[in-house]
Amino acid sequence: MRVRGKAVIYGDNIDTDVIIPGRYLVLQDPGELAKHAMEGVDPSFPEKAKGGVILVAGKNFGCGSSREEAPVALKHANVRCVIAKSFARIFYRNAINIGLPILEADLRGFASEGDELEVNVISGVIENETKGKQVKAKPLPPLAIEIVKAGGLTKYVRKKLGLE
Repeated sequence: MRVRGKAVIYGDNIDTDVIIPGRYLVLQDPGELAKHAMEGVDPSFPEKAKGGVILVAGKNFGCGSSREEAPVALKHANVRCVIAKSFARIFYRNAINIGLPILEADLRGFASEGDELEVNVISGVIENETKGKQVKAKPLPPLAIEIVKAGGLTKYVRKKLGLE
């Protein structure tokens, strides 16, 4: 499973309140949530993400409240993968549960804003096609890979039960 996109870079401690500000939690449509993704730190993000992006961040990405809407907003804003040095535990699991690829790697100095990245979600290999470099992230556990490949936990369970 490979994903590609331009790198959009953020720093450390990006919390769920800036990923999707609380005033938008009344929205039920994932497409509407996507229009406000990263609004708390970068109001231009939805426009940047239109063609599909790889979101790159520092440590503790997704900290703060455990709102499930945060990874939903990112996924529906055309984030193809999130790569961060570390993740808040609940955000990490929520991302996997909705089928958003997520990898742990420190890409400081490896990727710059706008670099074209290709990510092998299964092996964890990240290629910076702009700079001609490669790095390996901590790969997801096998079950998490299966859930992401299925498109999320609900689809994974439905498939396992023979309902899809």
